[in-house]
Amino acid sequence: MSDFTPDEMMTIAASRALGNSDVCFVGIGAPSAACNVARLTHAPDITLIYESGTIGTAPNVLPLSIGDGELCDTAVTTVSVPEMFRYWLMGGRITIGFLGAAQLDKFGNINTTVIGDYHHPKTRLPGGGGAPEIASSCGEIYITMKQSLRGMVEKIDFFTSFGHGDGGDHRQRLGITTKGPTLLITDLAVWKPDPATKEFTVVSLHPGVTKEQVQATCGWPVKFADTLEETPAPTESELNTLRDLKARTEAAHQGPKTNEAA
Repeated sequence: MSDFTPDEMMTIAASRALGNSDVCFVGIGAPSAACNVARLTHAPDITLIYESGTIGTAPNVLPLSIGDGELCDTAVTTVSVPEMFRYWLMGGRITIGFLGAAQLDKFGNINTTVIGDYHHPKTRLPGGGGAPEIASSCGEIYITMKQSLRGMVEKIDFFTSFGHGDGGDHRQRLGITTKGPTLLITDLAVWKPDPATKEFTVVSLHPGVTKEQVQATCGWPVKFADTLEETPAPTESELNTLRDLKARTEAAHQGPKTNEAA
């Protein structure tokens, strides 16, 4: 088995959660890598949908943004953004939304809007885009992110995308009928919400990772499953697929060098 990085383990573990029959609303970045590795390995018939309206897209390289022409060029069809959200997403036709996060709390609530006070922020983030609607209208939500004390926090600074709120049946009390976050894949572990409290609990540690490492990079007291598993290491096929995809993407996006002094 080849050596692999924590980032590669995270992406491949996330890709394994997807199935051939899934209709997946894909976020840019780590979610996009995971979804396309799934498409290129065990789930060739998965339907990938991006926010710009591309349905059944099969990019040869990872998109820079939802507006990347690669998505439209390789899609089965492209619809308008209002149709994408009103008919496809809010119509309940998408099984899984795959999101990233700048900040995340233990109930799967996501912040991608601002760090610090909203009116006097430390950092302005890219914003929600379609993520708030994705979080409430997809059948369930998968989240992928690298663990850090800055990212996994006791209390997020801004509610961009609603997860399980304060836990328990908060979604149901608000009239949200979808499942919400059901899976969190980080560079260290796989997490699932407790059936009753909805607090994310570690169910699997990636190879070589300890409980102490998980806790040291998480801003709340971590709960671990009674039966803690080890995530299967990436196979040669999975690693090669991911690395080839990343290499093609880097080559495609390099572009010609410019003279900055000019």
